[in-house]
Amino acid sequence: PNINLIEKKMSSALKYGMKRVVPFSYEEAVEKIKSSLKEQGFGVLTEIDVKATLKNKIDQDFTKYVILGACNPGLAFQVLSEEIDIGLLLPCNVVVYEDPENGETVLGVIDPEMMVQATGRTDLDVFAKSVREKLQTALDSV
Repeated sequence: PNINLIEKKMSSALKYGMKRVVPFSYEEAVEKIKSSLKEQGFGVLTEIDVKATLKNKIDQDFTKYVILGACNPGLAFQVLSEEIDIGLLLPCNVVVYEDPENGETVLGVIDPEMMVQATGRTDLDVFAKSVREKLQTALDSV
């Protein structure tokens, strides 16, 4: 049997993104997805430690959870040049968290095709598809 398929669960689709369980610790997964995003031309502009933020702001405990704001500068320039208000949908969010029910590490990425649909600009569909493919590749590479 293919060891990779046994170790790595396949990606699954959400209505607004893609996610997968990975066989790594939360900390390893954060580093691996950052590296994988970089290979696809994305940089991480923001990193929100949700667990720490919720503890600091409202004294609530939460599972390990980070939101990464990923941006591919060339693609961002291209789409902003076509639809300046699409900046409301940028950067592309990527999440890593430890599932509180079973302790598994989960990666998730936003689906740019779903986000672009909200603009009503069907001429941006090809662009959104290319961004989705890069994000899917990054997700699948971890």
